[in-house]
Amino acid sequence: MNSRIRLRWAGLAVVGLFLLMVPHAFSQNCALCYTQAASAGARMIQALRSGILVLIIPPTLGSIGMLFIVHRRNGQVRRVNEPAESGQDW
Repeated sequence: MNSRIRLRWAGLAVVGLFLLMVPHAFSQNCALCYTQAASAGARMIQALRSGILVLIIPPTLGSIGMLFIVHRRNGQVRRVNEPAESGQDW
């Protein structure tokens, strides 16, 4: 069972790396955006890159955090026929 879990995580890691390596395959490739970015100066290109990072990093970190919490709490389910130890009835 433990090897199955590791194999699953390895598969997810490979898929994640693939998605990181090939971002242009899933983008729209807007011609207007491309021409505007190509004709912009160095400051505008840097601002565009910073804006992309600002929009991508918080949702990515939030998703990774939620996956971590779900993984940690995966085996902490109280069974119905077991008595509540902490007095919580949920």
